[in-house]
Amino acid sequence: MTVSKTYEAVAPHKVAFLGLGTMGAPMAAHLLKAGHQVTVYNRTQAKALAWVAEHGGAWAVSPREAVRDAQIVFTCVGNDDDLRSITVGPEGAFGAMPDGSVLVDHTTTSAEVARELAQIAQDQGLHFIDAPVSGGNLGAINGVLTIMCGGDADAFKRVQPVLQAYARAVTHLGASGSGQLAKMVNQICVAGLLQGLSEALAFGQTAGLDMQAVLGVITQGAAGSWQMQNRGPTMVNDLFDFGFAVDLMRKDLGLCLDEAKRLGARLPATALIDQFYADVQGMGGGRWDTSSLIRRLR
Repeated sequence: MTVSKTYEAVAPHKVAFLGLGTMGAPMAAHLLKAGHQVTVYNRTQAKALAWVAEHGGAWAVSPREAVRDAQIVFTCVGNDDDLRSITVGPEGAFGAMPDGSVLVDHTTTSAEVARELAQIAQDQGLHFIDAPVSGGNLGAINGVLTIMCGGDADAFKRVQPVLQAYARAVTHLGASGSGQLAKMVNQICVAGLLQGLSEALAFGQTAGLDMQAVLGVITQGAAGSWQMQNRGPTMVNDLFDFGFAVDLMRKDLGLCLDEAKRLGARLPATALIDQFYADVQGMGGGRWDTSSLIRRLR
């Protein structure tokens, strides 16, 4: 189900969007629909061409070419190395962004790389905002993502109205890296919720309960959550060919565990659930939705 997005009146900006994957493509489309002038880049050129054919805008052959006149550059790629490649690599965005422009990164990365790139940007007269998102592909399509931001407060204020094109909540949480740390908090919560939900549903099914009826009741009580409401029914029906992939969740939990080690924080349940996700990968479920944790219990 999709919702109709209402766009706030914001002065049009020249923007570039680098990375047209499952999340990036609909986010870039919202920017265009909100009235911004959008140039896109994607490592697989065919995706960029297809995006322009469907939505309009312009495309470029490299990050450097895409950002030359951009006031704001958005990135949404795979990991730390991908982000470094499109920002400081041979054809990277930092080499061509106009003075004073802002790069907003939606990739889920380490806090370390966010701080590293923020410093490089500052040294070059640019701004960098780490801005990972929560809400999944449907959140991107419907323009209702939650965005957690770290970086310079003044630069954040400049980009916040533009980010509203695909967000329901945009929050500045502190210095560079704060957005990525908040996303780690989010993923730790999600992993724990899904493991608990998996055990509860598997238990109820083993006991012979009508679990759709049970969900209808308990979603209204203290145990209710977004995961229960949106993933509980599909977990009961053993459906997982959609949503946020297990492979990506393992990447994210790896970031959480690495950061916890650096900080001296303890994540015993998260470490265990990460291994449960490894089991799901071993079952061939690397691209299944993260709610597929329940498969281990059947």
